[in-house]
Amino acid sequence: MTATATTGTTPGTTSAPGPGTTPDGPLTGLRVLDLATLFAGPLAATLLGDFGAEVIKVEHPRKPDPSRGHGPSKDGVGLWWKVLGRNKRTITLDLSKPGGRDTLLKLAAGADVIVENFRPGTLEKWDLGWPELSAANPRLVLARVTAFGQFGPYAHRPGFGTLAEAMSGFAAITGEPDAPPTLPPFGLADSIAGLTTAYAVLAALAARDRTGEGQVVDMAIIEPILTVLGPQPTWYDQLGHVQARTGNRSANNAPRNTYRTADGDWVAVSASAQSVAERVMHLVGMPELIDEPWFTTGAGRAEHAGLIDSAVGDWIARHSRTDVLAAFEKAEAAVAPVQDVRDVLTDPQYRALDSVTTVDDPDLGPLRMQNVLFRLSATPGAIRWAGRPHGADTDEVLTALGLTPAELTALRTEGAL
Repeated sequence: MTATATTGTTPGTTSAPGPGTTPDGPLTGLRVLDLATLFAGPLAATLLGDFGAEVIKVEHPRKPDPSRGHGPSKDGVGLWWKVLGRNKRTITLDLSKPGGRDTLLKLAAGADVIVENFRPGTLEKWDLGWPELSAANPRLVLARVTAFGQFGPYAHRPGFGTLAEAMSGFAAITGEPDAPPTLPPFGLADSIAGLTTAYAVLAALAARDRTGEGQVVDMAIIEPILTVLGPQPTWYDQLGHVQARTGNRSANNAPRNTYRTADGDWVAVSASAQSVAERVMHLVGMPELIDEPWFTTGAGRAEHAGLIDSAVGDWIARHSRTDVLAAFEKAEAAVAPVQDVRDVLTDPQYRALDSVTTVDDPDLGPLRMQNVLFRLSATPGAIRWAGRPHGADTDEVLTALGLTPAELTALRTEGAL
């Protein structure tokens, strides 16, 4: 799909409708105030906006969301913000000022969701805690995204996703057995928490449909990544088992690794299913391993991963990447090339899905970015515009709220805008 097209259309560049317009998405009619920064909270709001919610990004007048300056930029325009800020109208508001507080309460009265990631107690310091917000709008859902949650001994500590990757057990199991624990080179914990926050908001809204009342979502970034790590707590509770670092190998099956081809490229092979493992052994010319008693279980194969890796790796090392992929596909064995972003942009499967689409941006022209997260057949999502300049929609949004030009001037004089 293009910036405005829906499932089943031909990929291409399309001019997006202007801010304030919404498609007939599943979340059309939902209003979200995004007060959050870096990165989990804003990502949750982005995901809601992708499927039709009207998202208003509220930033400090003099301290924009730091994501505007993260990573590479072009002509002074931050490219990360173009993705994270898509489908959002942008306004400025200093919530610590009386006028900023009062304006937020007016916005909250007409909103469905607020997403924030201040340290616990910050909103309360500004008299914008749950009692004040829910009094302004009893149907409001307040999503509070913090590193450690709203209570507990660490609640008031500063924190980022990196700490969650360390604390959760992720880093402890990532890397080679004889090497240090490894952190991901991107915002893994933040991204997982952003996905989870969007889900939590929808769950709270579903409850509101039944009860008529909003509620608070308490999202601790340290928790979603703990969930996706699988049954580690249960293993330890029942067996005293602590998962160790195994590099690319799995403790549950083999072959499972990356292998270098004759032309210097890399491929990844996974054989979680017994039938696939057997087909790989036939393909690489080692069918006799299938008859070994240990080969009948994933754990047994994992215990002999060195032998299996040698067989698979030696065969792959004698063939080009093209031949390896073709042979594995013919044998119905699971394989994929190890791709960087250049490969992703030309990969025929990603192109067929339009996983990376093109948005017509007034600042940068045609701009490629990841498409909406999934396809819905009847009410698809859309990227209507990329991230907009800091405060670009302040006057329009607040005028629609009922503020007069004189009131806007007073707010600016106070420093609230």
